[in-house]
Amino acid sequence: MSTPWYATREEIKAELDVKETARSNTRIDRALADATETVHGLLHRTFYPVVATRYFDWPYAEYRPSWRLWLDDSELISLTSITSGGVAIPLDDVLLEPNRSGPPYNRVEINIGTSAAWGGGSTHQRDIGMAGVWAGCPLIETPVGATVEALDASETSIDVDAATSAAVGVGSLLRIDSERVIVTGRAQLDTGQTLGGSGLTNINNSVTVTVQSGAAFAAGETILIDGERMRVDDIAGNTLVVTRAWDGSTIAAHTAGTTIYAPRSLTVERGALGTTAATHALGAAVSVWVPPGPVRQLTIAEALTDLLQGRSGYARTAGSGEYERETSGRGLRDLRDRVYASHGRKARMRSV
Repeated sequence: MSTPWYATREEIKAELDVKETARSNTRIDRALADATETVHGLLHRTFYPVVATRYFDWPYAEYRPSWRLWLDDSELISLTSITSGGVAIPLDDVLLEPNRSGPPYNRVEINIGTSAAWGGGSTHQRDIGMAGVWAGCPLIETPVGATVEALDASETSIDVDAATSAAVGVGSLLRIDSERVIVTGRAQLDTGQTLGGSGLTNINNSVTVTVQSGAAFAAGETILIDGERMRVDDIAGNTLVVTRAWDGSTIAAHTAGTTIYAPRSLTVERGALGTTAATHALGAAVSVWVPPGPVRQLTIAEALTDLLQGRSGYARTAGSGEYERETSGRGLRDLRDRVYASHGRKARMRSV
């Protein structure tokens, strides 16, 4: 996985109530990767942030004003440096547009009140170089928690706290300090807590889990006791209110003193999207990148359609006999149209 997805494995499993197995995870991951690429093709833009230096020809073959550079599909969030003809241009001498609705910005203009200018290189090819953060939507990153271990620059497993575990999933893009990582897997980690009280019976209305410290958990997190997974719905003091037999696991009785685990060990791809793998201190803050809501919803819908149609051999039809015809779902078409209208990159009209 070299890029994040716009939804997580856990979100798809929650929609379908799929049992946790390596086979089901592989199918869901494949559907999510395909759905993300489908969204890219439909909307003609990517939304996750990439740190990179990108190059542009100048003068360009098509007509444009001498001070304006259209970025087209290389939409810009922030600019770190810019050169033209090998000469650095002060950032104060350029304007990022549109200034009312950006970022993302779709063009960069020389401030014609300055002496700066494009060009001057030995060739027009890749005359302009711009370093910055590139994405097709505003960059929104939400603080979620922290690491519970110090990290060197080569570790690919990161242990995190309960809040982070509850907020992220496989496919999430995280930022730790200035480094971004992509979550590619999760493993169970001992929470340091055990089942208290008189334990749990194997009936559905036995939904209160007594622990030594409720602060060691977070609502929305999944915990594992013996072979049964449970979703934490609420926390009252040192009592967790849970949904039993989560992720397709089987409800069972559990004795007091049993160790409680949670998927807090994240397998990650380090130094993702142009950032550099680095060391991080114990307790380093973790933020998760938040894709646009409609884009996330369309990705979920595309993945669910892929999974459900695959199970039926893509045999979704309406009618019978000579009137039988294939159906793809009116709701999905409507969602595609709405998301394209709100987040698709439209054609830019050129004139000569």
